[in-house]
Amino acid sequence: MYANHLSKRLATVAQYVPYGARLADIGSDHAYLPAALLIQKRIRYAVAGEVAKGPFENEQKEIQRLGFQKQLIPRLADGMAAVHPDDQINVVTIAGMGGSLIARILDEGQAQLAGVQRLILQPNVGEHQVRKWLMNHQYQIMAEQMLAEDGHVYEVIVAEPTVCPVRYGAKELLFGPFLLEKPTPIFITKWQQELERCQNAVNQMHQAATVPVERLQRMQQKINLIKEVLSHDDGN
Repeated sequence: MYANHLSKRLATVAQYVPYGARLADIGSDHAYLPAALLIQKRIRYAVAGEVAKGPFENEQKEIQRLGFQKQLIPRLADGMAAVHPDDQINVVTIAGMGGSLIARILDEGQAQLAGVQRLILQPNVGEHQVRKWLMNHQYQIMAEQMLAEDGHVYEVIVAEPTVCPVRYGAKELLFGPFLLEKPTPIFITKWQQELERCQNAVNQMHQAATVPVERLQRMQQKINLIKEVLSHDDGN
């Protein structure tokens, strides 16, 4: 993968970036995503934030190779600290991290999110934690997409700030409000596999010398939700 040929995962994230955006890509690694969007003339300006020195140096090399030093600014910083007021960022992408880390980055970066009109988030795991953060901070989910690549299933969540209260139920937080509406074959396969994993975990808990009652209850609730969603899809 390189800027001229994004992975399917990053290409999916890219398609939700509005034309003319001023983008901050947090955890940008080689800055492939913002570089690809500049090549396509989709964005005007971008910041590529990276917390680790090695990936930050990779960004610098890629930006120099492409000659984008004026439009694409690499910053060595933790999370949203990469965004400065003068950048006038209005779109943020965070891809390829766990949901809890994405939620933490957003939580700690609320000051930098003040002028941001769209978040495009791609958690590798813990998607429900991202949705819960969005709900609790008045971001409405506008679109979701699930894709499979190299044996992994990824979810892309697009959200925008709203003045209205946002409420999602347990099912919507776990599965995604848009993904629930039209379950795809990838969706069904993912949750069938997750159901099996949860059931195996419950069996192991029952065999433990001391049964973790609260954890067992949480897992059983998740199993019930998955069964309900999968059985509803079978009935369609």
